[in-house]
Amino acid sequence: MLATAAPAENRVLLRNVSWDTYERLLAENVNVAGTRFFYDEGNLEIMVVYVGHEKPNRALATLIGLTAEETGRDYSAAGSTTFKRNDLEKAFEPDSSFYFRHAAEVRDKDRIDLATDPPPELIIEVDITSSSLDHFPLYAAIGVSEIWRYDGERVRFHRLEGSAYTPIEESIVLPPMTAAQATIFVERDRRDKATDWRRAVREWVRARS
Repeated sequence: MLATAAPAENRVLLRNVSWDTYERLLAENVNVAGTRFFYDEGNLEIMVVYVGHEKPNRALATLIGLTAEETGRDYSAAGSTTFKRNDLEKAFEPDSSFYFRHAAEVRDKDRIDLATDPPPELIIEVDITSSSLDHFPLYAAIGVSEIWRYDGERVRFHRLEGSAYTPIEESIVLPPMTAAQATIFVERDRRDKATDWRRAVREWVRARS
């Protein structure tokens, strides 16, 4: 019997869903681990993630934290927080999210309200099975400055320019990290001991800071 790889995530896309229905479903699933909701003007994508999705997410989140520490950057990690704009009828739950310039503003908050609080400056998106809903216009409408996206093979960085995202090689939010090096570290995370991996990240950043 041939072994088949388990999916990293499962997705379902529902159309013509009202904002009220989205909020009800969100409330009903608030304690369901590994579930992400994305809503864009009537389109609702529900994603359930598994370990093959979470591992690269955790690797990239740790990479961001270590890079910030080694470069002396203050930051606040907001995880997979629900970010909503009721007036735009847009909402998303990233794999991980981070604040840098606005870290002090959100550090002590239990909830982020985008009516008064700034959007995250950097988010991680792991998309191995290819989403049916294009998330980038959603992130752009909310005002996310930078996306680190992993497709199962490569990490790519995208920077918000106007109303759309442009590919970049080196992070604007968190230099000197590059997309190519982030890809290497995600791959190394699959085989290296955790302590060795973290040491390698720190040494790489120090050598370029």
